[in-house]
Amino acid sequence: MPMASPMAHPDCVRARADSVGAATDAVVQALARAAVSAVEAVGGYAGGVYLRSRSGELLLLALFTGLPLPLFRPWWRMQVNRPFPVAEAYRSGQAVHLPDAASAMSRFPQLVAGLPFPFASLYEPVAAGPERFGVLLVLRPPTPGVPVGAGDRKRLREAAEELARELSALAAAGVPVEWEGDPVSVPAEAPEAGASGARGAVERLTQAVLSLDRQGRIGFVNSAAEHLVGVGAGHLHGRLLWEALPWLGHPSHDDHFRAVFMSSEPVHFSARRGRHPPGAWLSVGLYPASDGVTVTIGTADPPAYAPASPADPATGLGSPADQASALYRPVALAIALTEADTARQVSAVVTEELLPAFGGRQLAIYLLDQRHLHLAWETGFPQGFLNRFDGVALDVRLPGVETLTTGRPLFFESMQRLAAAYPGIPLDADVGARAFLPLIASGRPVGSCILGFDAPRGFSPEERTVLTALAGLIAQALARARRYDSEAALAHGLQAALLPHRLPVREHVDTVGRYLPGSAGMDVGGDWYDVVETGSGRLALVIGDVQGHGVAAAATMGQLRSAVRAFALAGSTPEQVVRGTNRLLIDLDPGQFASCCYVVLDPASGSALAVRAGHPQPLLRHPDGRTEVLDLAGGVVLGVDPEASYPVTELRLEPGAVLALYTDGLVERPGVDIDEGVERLRLALASALPVPLTETADRLIGSTADRPDDIALLLASLTNGRERATPEA
Repeated sequence: MPMASPMAHPDCVRARADSVGAATDAVVQALARAAVSAVEAVGGYAGGVYLRSRSGELLLLALFTGLPLPLFRPWWRMQVNRPFPVAEAYRSGQAVHLPDAASAMSRFPQLVAGLPFPFASLYEPVAAGPERFGVLLVLRPPTPGVPVGAGDRKRLREAAEELARELSALAAAGVPVEWEGDPVSVPAEAPEAGASGARGAVERLTQAVLSLDRQGRIGFVNSAAEHLVGVGAGHLHGRLLWEALPWLGHPSHDDHFRAVFMSSEPVHFSARRGRHPPGAWLSVGLYPASDGVTVTIGTADPPAYAPASPADPATGLGSPADQASALYRPVALAIALTEADTARQVSAVVTEELLPAFGGRQLAIYLLDQRHLHLAWETGFPQGFLNRFDGVALDVRLPGVETLTTGRPLFFESMQRLAAAYPGIPLDADVGARAFLPLIASGRPVGSCILGFDAPRGFSPEERTVLTALAGLIAQALARARRYDSEAALAHGLQAALLPHRLPVREHVDTVGRYLPGSAGMDVGGDWYDVVETGSGRLALVIGDVQGHGVAAAATMGQLRSAVRAFALAGSTPEQVVRGTNRLLIDLDPGQFASCCYVVLDPASGSALAVRAGHPQPLLRHPDGRTEVLDLAGGVVLGVDPEASYPVTELRLEPGAVLALYTDGLVERPGVDIDEGVERLRLALASALPVPLTETADRLIGSTADRPDDIALLLASLTNGRERATPEA
């Protein structure tokens, strides 16, 4: 079993100036310390940290050590809902340990499909209470059939907890801890210089010999290298191998390098030094060690096949290596399509994976509805050019229509051929090529897809076959996405059904509630509000937010709402209501969290008792318009500590005052401090007219069109005989 590689000192960070982006040096140093210590603690050879993005929908690789970053670019960005271990650890809040390839294949086959090498991987969520920052990961040699030991689990967990504490402190100090941009590379320590005798032996070889560190940077270079690779040692030393020798960066070689950096077996392959014009053939040997990789390069005879690029006209898919390279992105497209939920996500996946695979520059997707094709997605075309084709009927003679009605793909090697086949058709360019693909799922027409190319090109039989097959996968994904989109309305309707449809009507007090689902995806959320008439003549005002989204969060929300209502109707004190609900949540769903604010109001006197469990502070607008953020004492969120206590704060509302309870979706925006959102809401409430209360509620939520999270709002106002609002939910 190979030894763990030596790690860099955690304060030694190499990064391009534009890689750090929104992160500060303090965040980078904290990540470096965590990654390096975790790798050393569990005997790994590489590791890193994923952090959540500002949008919250992506996990971005923020820092990595022990492996060359360029080789792992496909894994720099990860959707939080993808079936990969890092996303699973983030979503669930539970560690994921994969000691060997068999365990990885059984749980995460897509990970193994992209990295089919023998390695172990450990993923530990970085969280502080309900706040989840990201995931700490370590790669190490596999232990087939032997699970990760308790000691290693504990050490990795301790490293993640220490990182969470550091990030919490930075966030509290106002330092952004979300990540944007490319990852930062922490280099491994450079190996000690070899003995002079060994160096002399290497210099006598006719082969080129280069040493790489764990990041892929060139260290030692022998004198034969200049003749064989055509580059002097001064140009090579200290540079990334694939930057110094671009011909080794061909996609068909990436798997060879990934294999040697992630496993202990040598790798041998042939490569061509330069492609335009074609250069000499060379044999490449890769020999891994704990501190890097030795590369040998020697002369070689030309192989029996002639490699070619799939983007070149009429050349086919070329050599077996080129075929693997050409099919990598289509395979990645097929995998990614299985994870896309909405039609927009499907279109984005096609743009990111299909166009680069075939050298395309333009993409348009039309969907069939009521025997007309409607433009659903476009990129690369002149602005407004495709509008003229939006909504065309199926009896119009256009290639995008005919490819669907006939079920045959149409390929035009030049714009002249397209114009000759369809006289009078508007063209967006004088040169280029076009492919029109029918989108048919299970025999049912879905739409059509147009691929555009900047220059004339041929389409080999292999390419036509692959594109036609991929069009079928795209159609299946779009058909599923359209069902998903239609089910989204049903899911949000379910969420709305769990909320009160009408609030109680009481003398001296108006109450108004509002709920808006998140604008991203179909997942229902866990925000709720309620107004309960207690047996003592008082009103209980309740608002809460269950962590996460989806049916499980909504179900938990329904249970908590019922529990709060039952405790309130039983005459429990505010502190008893929240404590009882906290214990119930721990019993129902360990690991699930929820925030809550509970206020019992006497409408006759205006006196109130308030309890807060990790929830945003309410706002109070006084009759004179002065609006303040209340300072309610609070306890931890529900679901964490069964013995938690929740202090009670006494309030008094004057006639004409407005109390505003809300969830964080109303005040949180990506990349903006939540305090700014609270201040924005306070100013909006201060400038709103006190009556009618319904208009105030609509004003407060009116500027939240782009809201990734759910929003709940509950307003209560003492009327004292003034104009009343119509009670509504």
